[in-house]
Amino acid sequence: MVFDWAKEIENPVTICDETGIIIYMNLASANQFENYGGVDLIGSNLLDCHPEPSKSKLTEMLKKQTSNSYIIEKNGKQKLIHQTPWYEEGKFKGLVEVSIRFDGKIPTFKR
Repeated sequence: MVFDWAKEIENPVTICDETGIIIYMNLASANQFENYGGVDLIGSNLLDCHPEPSKSKLTEMLKKQTSNSYIIEKNGKQKLIHQTPWYEEGKFKGLVEVSIRFDGKIPTFKR
């Protein structure tokens, strides 16, 4: 499994398989979760890394193959979190999470 496209982008990218096992973390993701084990989290279940109600939400997303987006604020910094299913030749393979830092001012363009 190759996810080289994500290796060095500035945004943390974490990928799990259809059972929730973390199969990939790019450099930014490994750094973001360094206090929890960083790259050593690969092979563990992401459900074990989340408290309720997040754990139930992720379980539902894996079961129903749905997306989820939300904004978090921590230490005065905001992040947009987007979690979405990924597929290979039409077969559900798991979830991808991308975390995007921003300053609270995202332009909106009507098209």
